[in-house]
Amino acid sequence: MISASDDWFDEAYYQRYYFDKKTSVVDPAHAERLGTFVGSYLKYLRVPVRRVLDMGCGIGLWRETVARHFPDASYHGVEFSEYLCERYGWERGSVVDYRSAEPFDFVVCQGVLPYLSPSDLKLALRNLGRLCRGALYVEAVAREDYERDIIDENLTDPRLFRHRAELYRRGLSENFTELGGGIWLSRKAEVPLFELERAGPG
Repeated sequence: MISASDDWFDEAYYQRYYFDKKTSVVDPAHAERLGTFVGSYLKYLRVPVRRVLDMGCGIGLWRETVARHFPDASYHGVEFSEYLCERYGWERGSVVDYRSAEPFDFVVCQGVLPYLSPSDLKLALRNLGRLCRGALYVEAVAREDYERDIIDENLTDPRLFRHRAELYRRGLSENFTELGGGIWLSRKAEVPLFELERAGPG
């Protein structure tokens, strides 16, 4: 099995999943609620956010959220799609092997990981540990979500891998503590947590 190739993420893909209101997976109200939740919780935990990496930034939906909640932070978008990099000016790269001279305080990886094969997914999860020294937000549909029939398959790319949730959790737990709600805290972060703020054993 191989991961998604660059030619998947062309203009037609983004027209289908982002720009056409009839088939778009983008819900502005949902994005607003999510950004408010994540931004507010990081501020509650007192995670210092000065450098933000949006890994697989797409059309840049998180940029406004970052500007609103962390106005003094820099936002850096990295995207695998050559089409989007040309259109928006993002840096081209992959979560599997992207490197930075300095880690980031807050990393977003939304809707990216299910496009990766199992072997690439393991590399990506390990790489997120290198890229993040603070908080990580991950959104990825898992096989259990399909089994529980909570995925709208009319709006979901049928080419996604259906990895088990445990595969994601096992890879991330090497470098992060799960807090719930898709938020993970780097083990390098000097942020004290109450025991029940953790989603499971720390």
